[in-house]
Amino acid sequence: MESGSSNLLLAFALMLVLEGLLPLLAPSAWREMFRRLTRFRDGQIRFVGLVSVLVGLALLVLVG
Repeated sequence: MESGSSNLLLAFALMLVLEGLLPLLAPSAWREMFRRLTRFRDGQIRFVGLVSVLVGLALLVLVG
């Protein structure tokens, strides 16, 4: 496997591990978080997604 695709697979695996920690350790808090998210308007959800993408890109630039 190429180094680039291997790194991408490792990044995806790490994302899954991190995403799984909250439902594993605090399922009621995870459920409440999603209950609150369902009340957000589309623009608010898009803003959260945009901020998440920008923070991720900034981390990639800083680390890479």
